[in-house]
Amino acid sequence: MTRRFSSTSVATSLAGSINSSDTTITVASGTGSALMGGVTLSPGNVDSFAIALDVDTINEEIVWVTAISSSTLTVVRAQAGTSGIAHTAGASVKHVLTGDDATFFTAGVATADAAIPEAVVTAKGDLIAASTSATVDNLAVGTDGQVLTADSVSTLGVKWSTPVTLNLTLNAKTGSYTLLSSDVNKLVTVTSASASTITIPNGVFTVGQQINVSSLGTGLVTIDSDGTTVLRYALGTVLRTQYSTATIICIASNEFLLVGDLSA
Repeated sequence: MTRRFSSTSVATSLAGSINSSDTTITVASGTGSALMGGVTLSPGNVDSFAIALDVDTINEEIVWVTAISSSTLTVVRAQAGTSGIAHTAGASVKHVLTGDDATFFTAGVATADAAIPEAVVTAKGDLIAASTSATVDNLAVGTDGQVLTADSVSTLGVKWSTPVTLNLTLNAKTGSYTLLSSDVNKLVTVTSASASTITIPNGVFTVGQQINVSSLGTGLVTIDSDGTTVLRYALGTVLRTQYSTATIICIASNEFLLVGDLSA
């Protein structure tokens, strides 16, 4: 059962006597709601609300309230180490925090504490380890404590991926060439003593894709449309000189931005 508590509960009294095994009790008329102090119990005996009968007397008995209808309470008798005994009309009824509640919370804290070894968590940015033997060496902590190194993370069940090195793939050409979809993110080089043309075809590339082009020869290299693609540029479409490089970026359907060492 889920324990429920109230800081505004108001004590009341029994409206009639009960024997040692009764599972329903009635409190003074109109006081049931005040006794619950705003607590609502879910149906099906899933919540409990602790009250004491004959509070602070030799006849004190702790019971769990599991349901309430007006001034009638459904209860589980003889809880928290007490015994079920008879109580007379007028006996005090009060919401209490019991020793059983304290034991319940102590057990919960102990369980949580065991999951976070104090020897491991010592400073801002430290990683919570799965056991006392799990450690993380060389923890690099940024301003928000979110940077993690690769040392010992496998002990914690954290998968570490090796950083990917991004190397350009070269597509070497010796003359004019029409770009292909496979040229995306590549460097197309042109080595020629004569003028050459790099043609951008229609319907091949999508927005955000890019191709790099470089002139390695002495012949001028021109970036050109196939007649339907649209080119956008600031200065021109010709790689300015030997070793000039430019990037072709698809910015819309069949529309391309040319940036780099270009001239008219």
